[in-house]
Amino acid sequence: MLNIFKIALRNLARYKRRTALTSLLIVIGVCMVVMFSGLAGSFKSMMIGIITDSSIGHLQIHRKGYFSSIDTMPLNLNMKGQGYKKIAETLDTTPGVEAYAPRLKLGAVLSNYIESTNVRLSAIDPKRETAVCTSLAGRMKQGAPGPGEDLLRKGQVVVPEKVAKSLGMKPGDSVVLVATNKDGSVNGMEFQIAGIIEDIMGPGGKDAYMHIEDARSLLRTEPGEVTEIVVRVSDFNKLKPVAGSLTATLGEVKNKKGQPAFELHTWDKLSPFSNIANMIDLMLVTVKIVMVAIVLISVLNVMLMSVFERVREIGTIAAMGTSPGTIMSLFVAEGMLLGVLGTALGLILGVGGLLAFKAAGMAFSFGRMDNLIVRPDINPGEMLFLSAIVLVASALAALQPAWKASRMEPVDALGHV
Repeated sequence: MLNIFKIALRNLARYKRRTALTSLLIVIGVCMVVMFSGLAGSFKSMMIGIITDSSIGHLQIHRKGYFSSIDTMPLNLNMKGQGYKKIAETLDTTPGVEAYAPRLKLGAVLSNYIESTNVRLSAIDPKRETAVCTSLAGRMKQGAPGPGEDLLRKGQVVVPEKVAKSLGMKPGDSVVLVATNKDGSVNGMEFQIAGIIEDIMGPGGKDAYMHIEDARSLLRTEPGEVTEIVVRVSDFNKLKPVAGSLTATLGEVKNKKGQPAFELHTWDKLSPFSNIANMIDLMLVTVKIVMVAIVLISVLNVMLMSVFERVREIGTIAAMGTSPGTIMSLFVAEGMLLGVLGTALGLILGVGGLLAFKAAGMAFSFGRMDNLIVRPDINPGEMLFLSAIVLVASALAALQPAWKASRMEPVDALGHV
């Protein structure tokens, strides 16, 4: 077998220009796939991390029916305190759950006594919230908490950056929040601005934060009432099994109608970015298909030309007693060597390009987030998978010309002009 590859390598060296051009096509294809896969995959992972670690968590649990009306934040579909306790007991005993935090969601009018605007409020338990959304404090533009300090205290609110700019607000200012409870009565309370938070891909950049106890006082809710429970899993790659286990357990809790009392949704059901993530995955598959087509066409073309140019040579070695299987192996080996050469150079250039992007630290904007830095990761598993695809495609492309060469009759081949 080793001798076959030596002869195949010698044959490729006989046609340096053709070998170089064919290898160049494979190199370009592999390099582009490596770079696109690295950049797109890193962008996808980074955005999922930003969204889950600073906003929506890995998964959320709501009262049945809330999710279909989530944009309107209906207060009449909040969980009672007893329901929250049942879920908390389940989460405490579920393997893979790292942390969870209750939230009250509401809409309110924020006023600085001169101007006012509508905001969407997430009322949180600061200690639990930062355990679930670990990057939340990192979004603070002003008034960031120090080590060991809470994001906010009772009587404080955190205001989104664009709202603060438009109304001229800064940490320490007094503001008023006015909200309508589920019975239709209106209530207002005065708060102090604890900090200014960076906008993310929320509706209009108007997502503010307040203490959950303050929200219960503002809305005059029952003790322990919450809108949702945000959950963080210890291993993001095992999110689906954990979500499946929780869904099965919580499904046993029924409401008065005999239906499941709660519903669970993972981050991809809660964020519109999941559609972009799916498009990225589709684009990656498309790019790989194009690369395979390039490899198949280029190797098939060069091997067919090689067979037609070497008909008499094939006839000579066949007449000398070389078996059809050996002749076929010789041409398949040539195709595989083309794939190996192109893949090796393509991987080197692609990885080099990714390292250059990483070193340059190029910044970009997405949604309402600015100065995001591209830091592409190099995935060895992806590289091995890509190499295997190219080598298999090269071998398959060489099969038809190799089969044609192995089936030539020595007499006819020797007489070929």
